[in-house]
This record gives sequence, structure tokens and C-alpha cells, in this order.
Amino acid sequence: MPKTIPLHADTGHSTQVLGACPHDCPDTCSLITTVENGIATKVQGNPNHPQTDGVLCTKVSRYTERSYHPERILTPLRRSGPKGSGQFTAVAWDEALADIAQRLSAIAADPARGPQAVLPYSYAGTMGWVQGEAMADRFFNRLGASLLERTICASAGGAALEATLGAKVGMRVEYFAQAKLIIIWGSNAIGSNLHFWRYVQTAKRNGAKIICIDPRKTETAEKCHEHIALLPGTDAALALAVMHQLITHDWLDHDYIAQYTLGWDALRERALKWPPERAAKVCGVSVTQIESLARDYGASVASGAPAAIRLNYGVQRARGGGNAVRAVACLPALIGAWRHSAGGMLLSASGTHGFGKSALGRPDLRQSGSTRTINMSTIGNDLLRPASPDFGPQVDALIVYNSNPVAVAPDSGKVVRGFAREDLFTVVLEHFQTDTADYADYILPATTQLEHWDIHTTYGHTDILLNRPAIVPLGQARPNTDIFRGLAAAMGFTDACFAEDDLTLCRSAFDARVDFEQLLAHGFVSPPAPDAPFAQGGFGTPSGKCEFFSARLAAQCGDGLPDYLPNYEPGKPGTAYPLAMISPPARNFLNSSFVNVTSLRAIEGEPALEINPADAAARHIVNGDAVWVFNVRGQYHCKAHVTNRARAGVVNGLGVWWRKMGLDGTNVNELTSQNLSDMGHAPTFYDCAVEVQRARPSSA
Repeated sequence: MPKTIPLHADTGHSTQVLGACPHDCPDTCSLITTVENGIATKVQGNPNHPQTDGVLCTKVSRYTERSYHPERILTPLRRSGPKGSGQFTAVAWDEALADIAQRLSAIAADPARGPQAVLPYSYAGTMGWVQGEAMADRFFNRLGASLLERTICASAGGAALEATLGAKVGMRVEYFAQAKLIIIWGSNAIGSNLHFWRYVQTAKRNGAKIICIDPRKTETAEKCHEHIALLPGTDAALALAVMHQLITHDWLDHDYIAQYTLGWDALRERALKWPPERAAKVCGVSVTQIESLARDYGASVASGAPAAIRLNYGVQRARGGGNAVRAVACLPALIGAWRHSAGGMLLSASGTHGFGKSALGRPDLRQSGSTRTINMSTIGNDLLRPASPDFGPQVDALIVYNSNPVAVAPDSGKVVRGFAREDLFTVVLEHFQTDTADYADYILPATTQLEHWDIHTTYGHTDILLNRPAIVPLGQARPNTDIFRGLAAAMGFTDACFAEDDLTLCRSAFDARVDFEQLLAHGFVSPPAPDAPFAQGGFGTPSGKCEFFSARLAAQCGDGLPDYLPNYEPGKPGTAYPLAMISPPARNFLNSSFVNVTSLRAIEGEPALEINPADAAARHIVNGDAVWVFNVRGQYHCKAHVTNRARAGVVNGLGVWWRKMGLDGTNVNELTSQNLSDMGHAPTFYDCAVEVQRARPSSA
């Protein structure tokens, strides 16, 4: 077992420190950082953690490049030029905190504005419970600021799981190794779920068939037995057609359906309206592919061989994304796949243990009365909204941490205009001068994962992990928690909860099911979790069953059954914007993180658009050409990769590059919209129609 150390690494010798990867990835790896003379020299996977097994992705294995990056912000900065210019002057911590507190206090005390004119903006720059929202929530609750609805990644899929299964629960990822059929639906596991892919490889060696469903011919699709390249946003139609075939061929587990599901007759009636021929036209795939998929899936009923679906969040980034997840989540119950530990489905396991965050976030600090909620996915519109009775006060102050909205939020042209408001007071907690930081009035230097305590749950497996600081904070960087403690003190908040240190927060995060001494000793614990969570029903829905029909959804939106909803922007030939665009992550970035790590950016090269050879030829585009990608919202300049990774009619804008590192100061989100999904108020990044044009060479 690697040796652990107290808060700061000793100097004069080499030590190994246990930690956890902070990034928005289902693997949530256990880390070992080697420290020599107080300097972190290597980050590697923990071989004693079964889920990590000593292996890290390329990105995190280079984490020391991020912590010791020469452009790391190590002192508080105050804006000294126009917004967006990136011009700043160093300032002392006390001066920065005092000025920020004075500005926030003035807004909060103004009867025409009040504390709800202050908005926090954060997401998963760290997934840690302590450096993520713990002290930040306490601060904003005590202030009475507006609430942020954190929707930008997973809320449509989460809402769909809760409506269908009752919680964000699924298969235990390690049991995919024992499955005989694995359907990887909307996931490039090789690039974004590496440790799951190891289990797939084990199953494949043991004779399992692997099918990938994805509009893009990903690295994962290339390694599967079959690839179904459906059109973006048509997943629900495909799932309904599979149901049709299961019904007409009687590939059903009637006993499981009768005992453990609700709404079967109504779902059966809907599915029978979706023969493969209809779905094939909608999805842009062959009837044979749909029939083969259903045959493979239904065969498990007779054979008893477990069939497993690994669903990922790309499926829910379209108008009908919630319905799509609902449709796929119904499939395992139809064939009784949940009876097996190696059968069923996994989208998220984050609800497995049912831990809550109220002890950390302290919602009781918020005074009674109505509080407005602003959706992070519509920040482009909302920063430009004036005060009104419906909206409330104009957003006059924005505190950004663990996020880079100018790069990652949709319709980024509007986002930029909002951030550029001279009357908007903006504070950004950051490691680097990101696109968002360029628009800040103050940048406050935050610590990286190697420099602070934190605690992590996961959504891809069921372990709990602890992160110990391996090195002292660089320069004047402070943990997020300490920054919000400082702001609370400067605001005159004397509540005792602001005095709790980070180790205390880590200890108080969970109940007795988590042995904190084991976390300290080993870096992870594995709380008990069922091998087959729904083998005998026990769903967390109001009925206790897998709800094909949801009364709650019927009351909310008029339809309690999953259905196919066409995209807002399907990209139809003959229209002004005939190509559908999706924007999957570049393999060596994670959202907008790691874009400024030189070695990783060198691998990616430059911002790219994958375009099918037929679509490229029709536009006289050859590989490597500079192109304009455009629609009604804006235009994006990048390089064309002419490749069969893109199916005909669909282009893949690999993201998310920082705007300032793009060819013309924009990125792919210049094109995405602020339209929201059918449930969960989620963004629709993969529901975007564009046209592509070869850029004219400049004249000599």
C-alpha cells in the first residue's frame, strides 16, 4: 500500500500521496502522486484501486504539466484594460477580497437589486464535494444569491432515469466483463471511459458481441463488431423499433414485465407503431441493422445470456434527449436483463448510495422567501435580460468557479456579449487565464487537485475516494473553500460553519456507511452496493416498478410514455443549413480543460471539423482546407478533416477549444443554440444545423 502523508509533503525525500482525479469523467480514478523535495514529479494510477488498476488516461497522467504550467495564475489579479482584453494588474489578497465584498454588499443592499442580482456560475471543473460547492453553497445561501440550475451536461438523462428507474442507478460497471452482448450507445469509451473499455475487452475475449450506436465512427466504433451510425437525435426511434421487434417476435420476459413494470400495455401499443422500416427512414440506417440489433438483444431471453447497455450522455443532448434515455432505459426490463448482475444498463451510478449534500451546502442558511433560479445553459440570454417582474433583477454580479462558460456554454456569441457588459461585476476563480477569465474584474488564483483536500463520489462506479494534498499551494493560490471563507469574512458573515476546515468538511460529507479512517489509509472505500439492483424489482419510482408510463411526466408534459421527438434543427438537404452537427470532445481535452497543456494541444493540432468525403466533394473541400462552419447564430473557422468518421449529412465539430486558441477567436459553441431539451432543462448541443464552406485564401 502506498505510504500516505499529512497535509503538506515533507522535503528532503520522496513520498507517495494518495489522491483522486477531479475531472468530469465516469472513471474517477485513484491517484498516486510522487513528491520529491516538495515538488510533484509524477502522477500515476493507484494499482490497489480495482477500478483504476494502475492505469490513467493520457490527460491526467500529465497532470503535473497542468499544476506547474508556466501560465498558471498565482496571485490575485484586477482588470486594468477593457473587458475581454486580458489586461490585469496584480493585487494583494486582502485588497481584492475587501473590494469584492464591498461591491457585492452594495448590490445586495440596494432595494432595486438585492442579493438575487448576484449569480454563482459553476459546474464540474472539479467533481469534488468540498472544492466543488461546499463552502461556495454556504456563502451564496448566506448571501441569498440567485440559485443556479446546473444543467449543462447531464440533467436530461438524469431526469429520464429518475422517471423510469427511480434514481440514477444502474449496473455495476465491473460486471460488464461477464456480459455476452454489450451495446455501447452514444459513448466513445476508449476516449472518455477508458476503464469501462477494459471490461469490454475482457467480455470480448470471452466471446461477447460488442455493438456501437453512435453518429460518429469513433475509435470505439472501430473496435466493435458492429457500428450503427444513426442520425443525431434519433435514438428514441431506434429504441422503439427494437421494442417493436421484441414484441412481434415474442422476445420478451413476460414474467418480469408482469411483476416489475408499469404501463406495459400502453408502451406496447406505441412501440407497435414503430416497425423497422419507419425507424430506418428516421434514423438514416438500414432495416437490416435494426432487425439484427433487436435479434441480438432479444436472443438473451431464450439463452439466458446477459445483455448489457452502456448508455452515455451524448444521447440526451437533443430536443428529445430525455425521451431517448427513457426509451433505452425501458429495454432491459422487456427482456428481463435486470435479473443478471451482468445485464441491464448503466448511464449513471451516482444515486446508488443516496448520499446528500445538505450538510455541506447548508441550505438552512438561506432566509425564507422565494429565490429565483437561473439555468446555466441559457446564460447567454440571461446576462442580457433587463430587470422585469417575471425575471427579477438584472444579473449585476457573477462569481464563476470550476467552469469556463465563455468557451463551454451554448450560443457563445451571446455569452460573450453578456460577459462584456461594463456594468456586470465578474469574479473568476481559476488556474489559468481562460476565455472567461479575460472578462473578469478580478481573477482569484485557485489551487489544483495536487494542492488541497477533497472527497469524491462517482457516476461510473460506486466507490468513494479521498484526495490528499500532495504539495503546498503554489504562489498565493488558495483552495476554493478558503477563497469563499475569505469572502464570507470580508462580508461580515460570522456563522460558525465558515470556520470549518477542509478536513472537517471531508469527514462530515457522509454517514456511517463510509469509514473515513479507511479513506485516509487507502484513498478509497467501496460501500456495499447490490450486484443486481433490480433483479427483483425494487425500483425507486412511486410504484416501485420500472415505469414505462410515468404519471408525473404525464402531468408535466401531457405524455407519460417515451416517444421520439424530432430535433429542433435536423439538418435537411435543400435547406439553408443542410448538415447536422454534433460537437463531441476532442480526445485529448476534457470539456475545455487541458486545452492549454502544450503537449496535449500538440496532439490535437488545431480546431477541426470532420466531414464525410461525399459532403466535402459537394463543397469542393479537400482534407486540410480552412473552412467556415456557419448558421444563423454565427460562424466558426477551423480546418476540415475529410474522413469517414463523419457519416454523410453529419459533421463533427470536435471541442471544446478555448476561443482565443481558435483560428478566428471563436469555437464550435458559436453555432450551438440555447434551445432546451424535453426534460431536465438541458442544453441541446447535438441538435444543431449548419452549412460548411471552403474559406477563400487571402489575396497576396
